[in-house]
Amino acid sequence: MLEGCVPWPEPFAEDYRARGYWNDEILGSLPMSLPGAQDRPAVVTGTRTLTYGDLDRAADRLASGLSGLGLGAADRVVVQLPNDVELVVLCLALLRLRALPVFAYPAHRTAEIVHLVNSSEAVAYVCSDEVPDCDYRTIAKDVLAGTDSLRHVLVAGDPGPFAALSEVDGEPLDLPAPDARDVALFLLSGGTSGPPKLIPRTHADYAYQLRQSSRLCGFGAGTRYLCALPMGHNFALACPGVLGALRLGGTAVLASSPAPELCFPLIESAGVTVTSLSPPLVSLWLDAAERTAHDIGSLELLQVGEARLGPVTASKVPGRLGRVLQQVYGMAEGLLNYTRLDDPESVALHTQGRPLAAADEVRVVRDDGQEAAPGEEGELFTRGPYTVRGYYRAGEGDRTQFTPEGFFRTGDVVRRTTAGYFEVVGRTNDVVNRGGEKVPAREVEEHLLADPRIASAAVIGLPHPDLGEQTCVCVVPQDVAEPPTLREVRAGLTDRGIAPYKLPDRLVMLGRMPLTAVGKIDKRALRDHLRD
Repeated sequence: MLEGCVPWPEPFAEDYRARGYWNDEILGSLPMSLPGAQDRPAVVTGTRTLTYGDLDRAADRLASGLSGLGLGAADRVVVQLPNDVELVVLCLALLRLRALPVFAYPAHRTAEIVHLVNSSEAVAYVCSDEVPDCDYRTIAKDVLAGTDSLRHVLVAGDPGPFAALSEVDGEPLDLPAPDARDVALFLLSGGTSGPPKLIPRTHADYAYQLRQSSRLCGFGAGTRYLCALPMGHNFALACPGVLGALRLGGTAVLASSPAPELCFPLIESAGVTVTSLSPPLVSLWLDAAERTAHDIGSLELLQVGEARLGPVTASKVPGRLGRVLQQVYGMAEGLLNYTRLDDPESVALHTQGRPLAAADEVRVVRDDGQEAAPGEEGELFTRGPYTVRGYYRAGEGDRTQFTPEGFFRTGDVVRRTTAGYFEVVGRTNDVVNRGGEKVPAREVEEHLLADPRIASAAVIGLPHPDLGEQTCVCVVPQDVAEPPTLREVRAGLTDRGIAPYKLPDRLVMLGRMPLTAVGKIDKRALRDHLRD
């Protein structure tokens, strides 16, 4: 196991291997032995198609080129690319090289990328050139100035002062295969108490997740999966997602944006059978489906996750956005919960699923530390063969998220039905779930308090009909006669390099903050006051 990672205790590891949960499968290979595999479409975008033969060769050549730059086993590489062919090729190449991708999100900006590079000690950063509201090459310059480990910046598109990803190439090498117990990649935590933490996923545990999820969701060689959410999210990557489709000889259809005007033509032209969305996008797609001239009838399964989907919206999905709605509730740390494809309508509409595998151990724990009965609320604890036992190089505070018995404290407040399905009702941690994007309150507050006009700040989530929650910033100004405006606060946070999704939707000025008995800001009182 990589230094800084927490292994599964050996008795558990032996049991998982004995039961067949873990085997020797490694990530990064393709099913080239399938009949006609060379010519089967593997990756499709609005403008390009790569067959399995094309994809296999491209991944081998890029792995060789990266090796020529000095990258090798266990080197960390921060990857920030849009959903496009280059991202899939790079992902496979890094896995074959035994280098470790650290999946950043397209919305991340300088602050987040500097944190990811520093916390992983990454030697390379791979980014796009620019999008309408961001030049990633400018971010790369700032990242180089704020980090010590980075040796390479590779850019997809116009490289500017850096190296072009397209120029990294070499004759395929005979590379040693990873061990299934090795770390394969790093996902990001939801950042519930600060910047995101790194989650090390091994070949064995992630392959198990892929096998089980693919079986449950009916993935196969005929699957055409539309990746509309960022591929670096666990949901779109491996639930079963892009990797699940490619593992079985299906087709990964990539959309650079989840906008229906971009995705609906892809659904029609590529015959998409399944896709994944967050709840705000479901509402947007339902409205667009009423007006579209495109035939989206090939869509059979719509997965919805990253936040709770309301039952009224959920009831509108079948027949309009696929034949079956599947609610998915999970976390990059491991545990996945799915409604089953043959579940009764009431289950699919009102719950967020039950654990993926019989090997998943779950507990629902009340505030008093006792097990919650069915229907009672409590925090969800879990452990199992694909739930990690710790974050990468976790500090002492992070270790409190794992019990001495190895259970991960999810921070999610749930109710469990008598049939074992979960209803997610809230969070214990200080985070705003803004349309599936997790906004860490403490991190944003620290940036706010760097503003000399702000004496005190609290970030809370308030109900929103489309986003689920909106981000509200409560501020006590230094000068009540000249308080900052919402526009000024957003501009100040943008100047500090944080991701746009973390910017507040609402600003509330207060004369003083309500406090708890121990002198902390009483966020419950703030929420109750602002909901009235």
